Amino acid sequence: MANADLYQLLEVDANASTEDLKKNYRRLARELHPDANPGDSAAEARFKEVSQAYEILSDPDRRAHYDRFGADAGSDGGFGAGSVQDIFDMFFSGMGGGGGRRRGPQPGQDAQIALDITLFEAAFGAKKDLEVSLPDRCETCSGNGCATGTSASRCSECNGSGEVRRMRNSILGQMVTTSACQRCQGVGESIASPCPTCHGDGRTQRRHTLNIDIPSGVENGSVMRLNGRGPAGPRGGPNGTLFVHLQVAEDPRFERHDDDLHYEAHVAFTQATLGTTLDVPTLEDNTSVTVPPGSAHGTVIRLRDLGVPHLRNRGRSRGDLFVHLAVDVPTALDETSERLLRELAEHRGETVTNAQGLLSRLRGSKK
Repeated sequence: MANADLYQLLEVDANASTEDLKKNYRRLARELHPDANPGDSAAEARFKEVSQAYEILSDPDRRAHYDRFGADAGSDGGFGAGSVQDIFDMFFSGMGGGGGRRRGPQPGQDAQIALDITLFEAAFGAKKDLEVSLPDRCETCSGNGCATGTSASRCSECNGSGEVRRMRNSILGQMVTTSACQRCQGVGESIASPCPTCHGDGRTQRRHTLNIDIPSGVENGSVMRLNGRGPAGPRGGPNGTLFVHLQVAEDPRFERHDDDLHYEAHVAFTQATLGTTLDVPTLEDNTSVTVPPGSAHGTVIRLRDLGVPHLRNRGRSRGDLFVHLAVDVPTALDETSERLLRELAEHRGETVTNAQGLLSRLRGSKK
């Protein structure tokens, strides 16, 4: 993603609102998720790019920095990692002086995994044990790739530098480019007697448990970046990054919008007319809600600070819980209920049908 346009990756324009960014990220994440595209490396790479783009643009400070400085500003202050060094290598490496920088063992690749959590865990945070199978440092050779009692020697191709320099002429003059040595994979050393367990790679596949601390307020599709907890690098190289994609299970009680929760409460038409008190669920427990007399279908009662805690705790600490009243009209009446309702309608001067009541019609249909 070194020179990618983050807005293009998320398929929005530079003036997109926070909600538009979130909406497009969720759509793309569903389309590109590895679970939906098994074995598709291109979709997996695109999924990772989209996740990193959203990670930057969803943070107001990092987004402002990116808007000011352009590509890669979100992570490297305006320049891609190594871009300044590459310029020096290109123009000044052939001018004498010290040798090239030693690359040494390469870091492990990044990895990603999905983790299922509940709405309660997303709201209040949780400690989760995550079972993963990743390349880990070989215990036989401690990651150096050498058989017991032996050691690596200097690579004859790069003379131990870990990189190969090539010189070419261009319209700008003599140019020198560098690349990792293919013979030693940039390590600078070669192994005559490789470790019998890892065959010189310095790594073996191992299954182990990671302890994950999920912060409160995360959303479905949020990505946790765990630096140094991904696959080990070959020949003793540092670990890569593990990206944990959080999948929040739907809660049958609530519908979540950002940090607000919405709950539908059913009330009888008599309760809506005369008023009542309801017990409604919250994330922690039940709470009592007063339904005012004369409440119509669709009335919304707002309960402040009973929603999801804010991830970055800006302003108020939590969202709100909105209770939507659904007034139920009976589909069947007994004779007494129908008579009372007709008397009420007559008392209020309201015109109703003079046909048989619902209960009478139901009885008539059985004859």
